[in-house]
Amino acid sequence: MDIKIELTKNPKPKPADETKLGFGHIFTDHMFVMDYDAGQGWHDARIVPYGPIELMPSAMVLHYGQEIFEGMKVYRREDGGIQMFRPMENALRMNRSAERLCMPTLDPEFQVRAMKELVRIEKEWIPTSEGTSLYLRPMMIAGGAELGVHPAKEFIYVIICSPSGSYYKMTITCLLYTSDAADEL
Repeated sequence: MDIKIELTKNPKPKPADETKLGFGHIFTDHMFVMDYDAGQGWHDARIVPYGPIELMPSAMVLHYGQEIFEGMKVYRREDGGIQMFRPMENALRMNRSAERLCMPTLDPEFQVRAMKELVRIEKEWIPTSEGTSLYLRPMMIAGGAELGVHPAKEFIYVIICSPSGSYYKMTITCLLYTSDAADEL
């Protein structure tokens, strides 16, 4: 499946002080979005400017909570390279969650490809200070506009990015492995 790319015409300024990033307060210029319909499967993969997701008031996620998410970090290495922490394991966990909640799974290799493409576009947002990372939040929500207690037939898969410091006030250092634990871009 191709990924269409629409770059923002209004880039946001990057954070000036990485010591004040916090967690999940700042978002990059772009996000990945893909739609699912029961008859068509996953389609319309795209990277678009970060912005609102349109939902009908009757969207099933709002009434029945059919939603899942994951979290993953991307680091800037000392040599300037980019390292994703275990993206395939992230994709596989996403699929296990989807199966538990009667949601469609996604090809794990395509999930990783989508994450890598988004990170390539947003690479200037990856902080370099110790204890910082670019946090990726893949999520899937039931978007079908109907009421009724049953699995949805329409879904939206989104990946957003947030340059982040430590989730907790104290500094937590994560070891990066060069084997299967990390994936280099």
